[in-house]
Amino acid sequence: AVEVGEEPWVEARMLHLSEELRCLVCQNETLASSRAELANDLRVEVRGLVKAGKTDTEIKQYLVARYGDFVLYRPEVKPVTWLLWFGPFAVLLGGIGMVWLYMRERQKQTEQTRLSEAQLARADHLLNPADHP
Repeated sequence: AVEVGEEPWVEARMLHLSEELRCLVCQNETLASSRAELANDLRVEVRGLVKAGKTDTEIKQYLVARYGDFVLYRPEVKPVTWLLWFGPFAVLLGGIGMVWLYMRERQKQTEQTRLSEAQLARADHLLNPADHP
C-alpha cells in the first residue's frame, strides 16, 4: 500500500523491485503480490533502502546476503543455481533417453522371439487343423 505523502519515484522503484523479489512465505509469489505479514515487512524494508538512496543492485545484494538467492524471483545463473536452471532440462533429457533405451530393448526382444519357418508351419497346423489334412 502507498503511504500518505509517498513520493511517486519511490513507489515506482518499490513496485519494480517487489516484482523481482520472492515472498519467503508464499514462495511462488512475488513480494508485490503476496499478502503475508513477512512480505509486508520486506516491502517496508525495501522502501527504506530505496529512500536511503541504495541502487536496485545494492538492495538485491543486501537481501541475498540476508536471505539467500531464494529471495530473488529469477535467481542469477551461477554454479550454485545450475540445478535450478538446468535441472528440468536434465530430467527431460533423461526421460527421453530412458524411453529410447526402452524402445530399443523392446525391439531387440521382438527380434529374438521370431519363430523359424518350421515353428510357424507347426503353429499354423495346430491353429487351423481344418486347412491341413
